[in-house]
Amino acid sequence: MGREFLELFETWAQSYDESVHGHDEEYRDVFAGYDTILNTVVEKSGSVVLEFGVGTGNLTKKLLESGKKVYGIEPSAPMREKAHEKLGDAVLIQDGDFLSFPWPDEAIDTIVSTYAFHHLTDEEKEQAISKYGKRLNKGGKIVFADTAFVDQKAFEQMIKEAKEKGFHNLAEDLEREYYTTLPVLESMFGKHGFSVSFAPLNRFVWLMEAVKQ
Repeated sequence: MGREFLELFETWAQSYDESVHGHDEEYRDVFAGYDTILNTVVEKSGSVVLEFGVGTGNLTKKLLESGKKVYGIEPSAPMREKAHEKLGDAVLIQDGDFLSFPWPDEAIDTIVSTYAFHHLTDEEKEQAISKYGKRLNKGGKIVFADTAFVDQKAFEQMIKEAKEKGFHNLAEDLEREYYTTLPVLESMFGKHGFSVSFAPLNRFVWLMEAVKQ
């Protein structure tokens, strides 16, 4: 359920914001256009949003600033603390993950996440999509921005490129976590009642916009 990576994020919590704004050369391409990526997710979202993987609260802040009501889910206690420092009491951020989480009492029209869905195996990704499909009403949306690849060959080429550049942390990350491909994601969403489209946001990240049919 992605919680096997919690220790990594508890270590990363203090420096995460520096990484996403380009201070870490290895991950510069991964986070290229970071603010634009977050803004795109905000623009595609409805008025009542459930956010998975709040992290330090960067997307949450933009969602709130745009007038949306946000319910946050974040499994890492240090990340929740950083988000609370940034957001105060403007949003309730609860312990949970993509598969185990408290569902709000009011109707949710959009489920969002950035840079987090790859923490799930493909089997877990499909379980999550199935859960959301049962919860969302017709027209409800999933809007994720995350690293994915057009096919397995492109994924393997990116790992090779990282190693050739001496980006060993990035290469290890790509090999350790559960990055998937667009055809696999398209099949999962379609199987559980969603119409999905993909748009590239940088060399690594794709916008996934899935609408419940």
